[in-house]
Amino acid sequence: MSSWDLPPDYPLSSDFVRRLKSALATGDKDTVQELICTEAKPVDAVIELANDDWMKEPSAQLPTGALLGLWTLEYKRELTTPLCIAAAHGHVLCVRHLLSRSADPDASPGGRAALHEACLGGHTACAQLLLQHGADPDLLNAEGLAPLHLCRTPASLGCAQALLEHGATVQLECGPGRDTPLHVAAQHGLDEHAQLYLVRGARVDARNGRGETALSAACGAATPSPDEQARCLRLCALLLRGGAAADARDEDERSPLHKACGRARPSLCTLLLLHGADAGALDYGGASPLARALQTVTCAPPAAQHRTVQALLNYGSPSVWPDAFPKVLRTCAQVPAVVEVLFNSYTQLRVSESWLEVVPEEVYQTHEAFYRSFFALAHTPRCLQHLCRSTIRKLFGKKCFHLVPQLPLPEPLQKYLLLEPEGVLR
Repeated sequence: MSSWDLPPDYPLSSDFVRRLKSALATGDKDTVQELICTEAKPVDAVIELANDDWMKEPSAQLPTGALLGLWTLEYKRELTTPLCIAAAHGHVLCVRHLLSRSADPDASPGGRAALHEACLGGHTACAQLLLQHGADPDLLNAEGLAPLHLCRTPASLGCAQALLEHGATVQLECGPGRDTPLHVAAQHGLDEHAQLYLVRGARVDARNGRGETALSAACGAATPSPDEQARCLRLCALLLRGGAAADARDEDERSPLHKACGRARPSLCTLLLLHGADAGALDYGGASPLARALQTVTCAPPAAQHRTVQALLNYGSPSVWPDAFPKVLRTCAQVPAVVEVLFNSYTQLRVSESWLEVVPEEVYQTHEAFYRSFFALAHTPRCLQHLCRSTIRKLFGKKCFHLVPQLPLPEPLQKYLLLEPEGVLR
């Protein structure tokens, strides 16, 4: 019989658990220490902190899902030990005291041992104590994840260092996604963790269960804050310097560039292109990086919404099929700089006055100068300067970004050749 099936030493209904949960909720460290170090018996006592098994209580308020017949037979039950509680909250003195009383560092009645808790909380001192007392650095939790896979925050760098010093496997693949620690660092934009793992021998192009490399995982990760985006950019630069393939495809044939475009990350897209990413690559669904960029253009920083599209075109991405331009106009009308950059990538594209219907009236009014110049081209051919630009760009092809700056031309003309938007069309 497993510890899950045995009655806990301190069930949820006990006075001990009530006082412990109250102390934890209020941050009363002294009371927590008193309870888990003095009152809890034995030292590895099983403590029940949660149990939502409503089937055991006929008078319980049933969840909406149960009333609809959608409730599963699974329920949440949280079992833990004094050592796990101490490690989870960074109580170093409690951890030391419990270990001195021969607490088992690998006990995990609820599926997570104390070392897992310490890593999740980024409590380096607790992790070091546990490892010094024999905690298994590769012990898997109930989800099949090792402690290194739970080092998911900047604060957990010390825990990762301690784990590796005590023999943790840097290339361990585990969990539902068969991720390595480097994949986890990439998914969370942890550049310092990634550097640590690479120094310790992590393979930069190892694949997980979805066929992703760490670079691919990093490019597809959400980075909502500027700090997270900066860390992710440093991480990707580190991986590329370490030999990561800029064009590695996952199981859906998506490249890191596809994912960076899908996340509206102009700086990251430029970094990948500089390292040889294919601007014209197609995934299994036939989507190009440019298509992904156009779908997410309104999510990019306002000052850089056109940058990804501009970079892709300057690195040889095919433009949108002419017949599909009205769809692009409908999606990107509120970002006229994108419409301008894309429109200027064609030598000649016939403008139809019917396209005016897809531009919302308020958008037209906000950007009236641009759209007046745009629809004026329904009756006027492009200027000679634009035709010369198109000829030069066609000649340079995928090398536009590299060759145009070498031309003996004033900087404004170089920017013109590289599709820098001007705010009007001629």
